[in-house]
Amino acid sequence: MALKDTQNALRRRGLPDATIDLLLAKYTRLGDIAEASASDLAALGLSDDAAANVHKLVGSSKKGGKRSEKKAVEAAPEIKVDFHEVIKAKPLTPMEERLTDMADQNDLKVSRHVIAELASRLDGYDLEESKIKALLEKAHQRFDDHRMDANESAGILAAQSIGEPGTQMTMRTFHYAGVAEINVTLGLPRLIEIVDARRVPSTPMMEIHINPDVAGDVDIVRRVASRIEKTTLLDIADIETDIVNMKVIVHPDEVKMEQKGITLEQIYEKLNKDRRLRGLATMEEDTITLSADEPSFKRLQGIVQASRDSVIQGVDGIERAILRKEGPEYVIYTAGSNLRDVLMETNVDPARTTTNSIQEIYDVLGVEAARNSIIHEASRTLEEQGLTVDIRHIMLVADLMTNDGDVKAIGRHGISGRKSSVLARAAFEITATHLLHAALTGETDFLDGVAENIIVGQPVTLGTGAVNLVYQPKRKGAQQ
Repeated sequence: MALKDTQNALRRRGLPDATIDLLLAKYTRLGDIAEASASDLAALGLSDDAAANVHKLVGSSKKGGKRSEKKAVEAAPEIKVDFHEVIKAKPLTPMEERLTDMADQNDLKVSRHVIAELASRLDGYDLEESKIKALLEKAHQRFDDHRMDANESAGILAAQSIGEPGTQMTMRTFHYAGVAEINVTLGLPRLIEIVDARRVPSTPMMEIHINPDVAGDVDIVRRVASRIEKTTLLDIADIETDIVNMKVIVHPDEVKMEQKGITLEQIYEKLNKDRRLRGLATMEEDTITLSADEPSFKRLQGIVQASRDSVIQGVDGIERAILRKEGPEYVIYTAGSNLRDVLMETNVDPARTTTNSIQEIYDVLGVEAARNSIIHEASRTLEEQGLTVDIRHIMLVADLMTNDGDVKAIGRHGISGRKSSVLARAAFEITATHLLHAALTGETDFLDGVAENIIVGQPVTLGTGAVNLVYQPKRKGAQQ
């Protein structure tokens, strides 16, 4: 199963099947492929260009020396947004430094997030050292109380804690914020999308924040929304068909063009770039004419349809964009998602802009951001239904889905399908197929987990079930 997952991961990164077959002949994990040097890949039969492409798409080698690093750098695409600058850690404030030093001196385990939260609340108050120490000790004690026992069946508890409230969730799709143009999937369908790691959500959507210094200017925000939203020729112009002269005449609407920030030259350029209309457009004073290249009514009709559908402006995948006033700022909500291209737009704040597509977040920002997205989306989905689930259960699911550097589904094509226990795999889906395959290949189930022991009706090897007592009676005549 691990080999199959690696194969699928390589395909998602865009590697050709011939290259994947050569890589899987020696390597079974993405990490091993990333660590392979250029000479190791060449030994498999890959050319220098193919090896550089592998390092670019999978990860550059740390063992390949300067030569392989240079190739990886040369093959890497130009990055316009420095995401490392966006997500880098903030420097500690004086209060945070004080709390951190105090925690270290007293050997107290307190996370940086808790220290930052305490510092934000204590800042501005002149408290005695003893009281601050007492607060840190209380935080440490709470942390220690909530630690999980090594023998606790955390997976079963998490599954039950999420699954049982899931039976009370609705199956509806809601209009977002009362706007008919944008729908968002909530409830059980959304939770299923998250744990199945769907590549494309049923209702992809983005929440685009603008840089704080201009977020309150509605005109600037509206211009950003116009650049992002898909705009076709029909949205900004009237299209007239001249059957006698076999022409299509485009009459741009100046008011709509001004609202969208589009010029006549831009329309002419976009029409000429459309492969269906290339070479047919001529620009006059205030109109654009598309002449049929053959005397055919069918061809003329094709030109009309192609011109109507021709995209003049917008980001691929973004069908609709609306503005909402949230406090002093305006926020853009979109129907459709394209995180990579939206982050490149002027005045977009990359630190706060997000999407409900977890796979997009993984592709653009990495696996840690994808893990946080899973936690956030699952928590929000449950909270919107009025259901309370401990965040640690959701964190466990997110950790399991992302622990090997890729985003995997919980189902039989991901986590559950990788279990070593035959009965545990059969208990999830396609029971007969799993059991038949296990019988044909001679698999053995050692009944180490929770689910398989429940299936056969014997105590689970956890807690009191994990203890074996042996009574050894005293021999006669033995010394007391």
